Amino acid sequence: MRYRSVSVASVALVVGMGLGTAACGKYSYGSLKAKKAFQDANVQYTAQEWKNAAEKYEEVLANDPSFTSAEFYLANSYDNLYKPARKGEAANDAYIQKALQHYQKAAQTDPNPSNRKLAMQYLVAAYGPDKLNDPSQAEPIIKRMIELEPNEPTNYFGLSKMYEDAGRYDEAEQALVKARDMKPNDPVVYTTLSGYYNRQGDFDKTIENLEKAAELDPKNPQGFHLIATFFEEKVRKDFRLTPPQKKDYSLKGIAAEDKALALNPNYVDAMVVKNILMRHQANAETDRAKQAQLLKDADELRAKAIALQKGAKAADAAQKAQPKK
Repeated sequence: MRYRSVSVASVALVVGMGLGTAACGKYSYGSLKAKKAFQDANVQYTAQEWKNAAEKYEEVLANDPSFTSAEFYLANSYDNLYKPARKGEAANDAYIQKALQHYQKAAQTDPNPSNRKLAMQYLVAAYGPDKLNDPSQAEPIIKRMIELEPNEPTNYFGLSKMYEDAGRYDEAEQALVKARDMKPNDPVVYTTLSGYYNRQGDFDKTIENLEKAAELDPKNPQGFHLIATFFEEKVRKDFRLTPPQKKDYSLKGIAAEDKALALNPNYVDAMVVKNILMRHQANAETDRAKQAQLLKDADELRAKAIALQKGAKAADAAQKAQPKK
């Protein structure tokens, strides 16, 4: 579970500013001086002037420690000031320590539930491999998030990724299985499981979970296309496969693309991959006549895909060339 500080926090700022301001009025948060500093800090934060924003949020809390709406944004400002490449420099390391301190306070005291949740997510990211690389500190935070939202699969995804990064593969798999048990009808759970098994080199379980995801979202051609791409890659890259195995996987990939094309007959990506799979099948064929027919059909499908791509580009160019009203 890794988070991009600017993008997520900017969204949180929009929510937090509204709720934080409302909370100030309703509960008489802070002095007028603290409220003014909060407004000024938000301007600096939105402009990504992290040092100025941090100074202003510090001013908010200095004037009114109960103004806990500022905690998350102060933490995130320090987080953005921290540069992993400069780890070991005292001033730089102080930024991440201050970020941790204020994320922890935000997770407990921020009046906005969304910010409390974000604070815990950013704490996990701060302890992740890109920054402090201390999974022992991240683990209890993620487990706390799971306690608060036991039916939220992304929390289990985060726990699994942490275990996987630490080489604790059995626990990583168990966390994903738990997510599946909590949301057995969520296709994302199965695509996430398939990604894990793919990284572990377990092709059968990778496909099994991709097929389950597609089954749960049967009107989405992308799910079937994704299955086909895995079969195509397997045939192309695994030199241990025998010709019969290559043929079998090629046929299964073609069948998946046929399902995708039945849902979207103009699905260019599906045509492209099916064309490649047909060539893989042709290479594994011993019947010369069938091989020739497969290559002919593949050529026709490729030509159709190219024509559709050209048509789409021409239509897009024509639309852009139209004078604006």
